[in-house]
Amino acid sequence: MPRLIVLRGVDEGKQFDVSGPAVVVGRHSSNPVSLHDTQVSRRHMELRSLPDGGYQLFDLGSGNGTLLNGQPVRAAPLRTGDRIVVGQTQLLYTTGRADAPVRDELTERVRLMGRDPGSDVLSAIVRTIDADAGSQILSRPAAANSDWVKARLAGLAALYETAEAVSHILDVDELLARVMDLALRTADADHGCFMLKDEAGNLAAKAARYKDGLSRQEELAVSRTIVDYVLRENQGVLVTDAQTDARFRGGASIHRHHIREVICVPLKGRRETLGVMFLDTQSTLKQVVSGGTGTGTFTEDHLHLASAVAHQAAIAVEESRYHQALVSAERLAAVGQTIAALSHHIKNIMQGVRFGSDMVRTALGDGDKELLTKGWRLVEKNQGRIDALILDMLSYSKEREPAIEPTDLNKLCEDVLELVRGRAAERGVTLEWRPGANVAAVPCDPDGIHRAVLNLVSNAIDALEDRPNGKVGVQALLEPDGAWAKVIVLDNGPGIPADQIDAVFKPFVSTKGSRGTGLGLPVSRKILREHGGDIVVQSVADKGTKFTCRLPMKAAYGDLSGTTQFVPVRPPD
Repeated sequence: MPRLIVLRGVDEGKQFDVSGPAVVVGRHSSNPVSLHDTQVSRRHMELRSLPDGGYQLFDLGSGNGTLLNGQPVRAAPLRTGDRIVVGQTQLLYTTGRADAPVRDELTERVRLMGRDPGSDVLSAIVRTIDADAGSQILSRPAAANSDWVKARLAGLAALYETAEAVSHILDVDELLARVMDLALRTADADHGCFMLKDEAGNLAAKAARYKDGLSRQEELAVSRTIVDYVLRENQGVLVTDAQTDARFRGGASIHRHHIREVICVPLKGRRETLGVMFLDTQSTLKQVVSGGTGTGTFTEDHLHLASAVAHQAAIAVEESRYHQALVSAERLAAVGQTIAALSHHIKNIMQGVRFGSDMVRTALGDGDKELLTKGWRLVEKNQGRIDALILDMLSYSKEREPAIEPTDLNKLCEDVLELVRGRAAERGVTLEWRPGANVAAVPCDPDGIHRAVLNLVSNAIDALEDRPNGKVGVQALLEPDGAWAKVIVLDNGPGIPADQIDAVFKPFVSTKGSRGTGLGLPVSRKILREHGGDIVVQSVADKGTKFTCRLPMKAAYGDLSGTTQFVPVRPPD
């Protein structure tokens, strides 16, 4: 589904699904896309669906206008990745699919014919070639058998290497450096660099390269005169004698640095021009003294090749920025959801603290010891909830390596049951414990697994509140093949609805209402997965729920300083 993502502005991080024949964007609260930017008109623009799919943008006579990829527009079709600016807000339009499906009617006339037993087609084959011959020829054009092929493959090889680079290099700086090395080698230039626009439109140098043998201490002079001309005219240029070219006669850098030849082409992507690619050669001292120019290095073929290479690089940079914008928007949205969930939990906790404080204040004024005790217990209870929330947040957000040591799983589970026995008795819940055999030396972090099991047992007890004959069973055992140790926690509570099973391990999802932090199960699963294990849940409505913690039993790989070392392994898919 098409979507608008707010990349910049007061609504930064928000996402709006685009559906229906018309979607109005503006400041009014009734709009499907309602923005809080004061420089946006009440009904600023409208996205209208097209017959063949996708949407078209229409400005609704807004006061400050609408920009599409940096250009003012009244009406224009939208493509995924387009950036729309209204007021101080920048929106990203994305679809996740092609806006207009392409229909090739000729493919309907294609038929794959069956074999004709009477014909010997294979006997007519006069030459064969390996499947990877194409890539080998393109990567090594000099190895071709004829001069005609060599000449025509030279440029194709450069494009092939560029395509190879842009297909797997995601870092923009690394990508541009690789492309510039290729361009410098192909054009036999002395220097080269990319000049990229930042968000403010200022040019910044990227991936500067010098020909082997030239001093890296010398300044690389990029002619602002030529760059401005290329960006203004939106066309690449080949200058064979820059110092005498009338168009660039005012460029002081051209004369000061003896720039002789220049290729400068725009980095034209699908949506905008991102900057330029600049290559040059310099006059030798002999040429400067004699006033001659000698034979030129650059040709028109070099210009066309540079333009093609720059276009591929521009598309790669554009896609990288597009991807980064999506990731940033998703992160901002996640941060907003996290803050909203935390605020809700903290508000509930603070209400309990405030209510308990009011009870304590009243009791102190009236000398009511019973009310004082109740109020103080309420304050202590909510203080414990704050501690639990902070501990869960730290555990969930921090990556840690478990401190693996041989652990008695039976003793660990017995310690957990001893901690919750009082709470279980208060709620009329029966605890059943089944110790296991051969689990006296399970390789795990005892503190982490203790916390995970405690979370599961506590949740099971809470699930049985107000249910008659509530039972919680805990069992430790070793799987028959000896590869995995397990702790099973089950209850005969109301169960978890089938459509909510996948959600129980998501942060801030809690079935306890204001009593839960929504982080207990995510933290427990995180602890198990840090060990190379996992938690599996099974539940049947009105019959109960079963959580199984699986821990890998990995054989010791050696004895270092008298301590047996254990290596966690990943659970099977």
